[in-house]
Amino acid sequence: MQQEQLKKWLIVPAVILTVLLCGTTVQAADEIRFAYQDRIGSVLPIVAIKKGFFAEQGLTIKPLRFNSGPACAEALYAGSADIGGMGDTAAILMVARHPQFVIFASHATGEHRHRLMVRPDSTIHTLGDLTGKRVAVKKGTSTHGGLLAVLNEAQVDPAGLELVDLDPPTMVTALQAGSVDAFAASEPTPSVAEEKGAKQLLTLGGQGNFYPVLLLTRREFLQQNKEQMLRFVRALHQAQDYVAAHGEETVAMMASETGLSHSAARSALHRHYYSLRFDAAILASLQQTARFLHKQKMIETVPDFALPTYEILVQ
Repeated sequence: MQQEQLKKWLIVPAVILTVLLCGTTVQAADEIRFAYQDRIGSVLPIVAIKKGFFAEQGLTIKPLRFNSGPACAEALYAGSADIGGMGDTAAILMVARHPQFVIFASHATGEHRHRLMVRPDSTIHTLGDLTGKRVAVKKGTSTHGGLLAVLNEAQVDPAGLELVDLDPPTMVTALQAGSVDAFAASEPTPSVAEEKGAKQLLTLGGQGNFYPVLLLTRREFLQQNKEQMLRFVRALHQAQDYVAAHGEETVAMMASETGLSHSAARSALHRHYYSLRFDAAILASLQQTARFLHKQKMIETVPDFALPTYEILVQ
């Protein structure tokens, strides 16, 4: 999964947490409710659960699987989850609108993990050809933010498209049936569509954005469960090491967990980099996306991601 390309950027969140999250644990949770996506971007959480790495760290995890980042965000906001995993747009919307939540790490990135797909006989060849067409996208996701960004770059007014809010699992069928003319989604949905004859119009890369998949929690929860959070991060590092050392086993596991074919799982996995980090490159991506969302009037202010997250939590 191309881990070597990221080593120069790697920051170990466990080390940062050890240094900055000092103090006495108060009312620590007996169980951590973890909302994550049943998608290729969530390899580290899935591997950590399946291989028992959380249990090895002495944690009791209640896994809550959803098919989109906004669904994880909703569970986190509603109080039914303690930690949530989601893409950058959903995460930025969450912390900008609800400052009681904080991003504490990224566990996957992939500049080209979002793709715009069309039918094999489609007359859509450029972004401009999407004007007047029905385009499926799950609103509030990082794919949604990326789609708006590439349309903006190409000077295509999104108001000229009919954006249809669909969950990713329904997009391939909708495209085949002609209910939509195109869809934008993160992996593995594009790879599944390719197996069924769809073709790629373009990826949402080329914007200088890593499209990180992020982990969020409440500030209060992190403050009261410092030791558990350190163990949580260590378990994800164990998963990271496993993925780096067992590529084909990871493909087989993700195929089994998601119902994908081995070829679709392999294709989707190779469009990601799996690394637990929170460094300058991730911050730059977050700031870029947040500025764009602010310009689009989706958030009122741009969160100051440059502030040292963990230091804030102990003040």
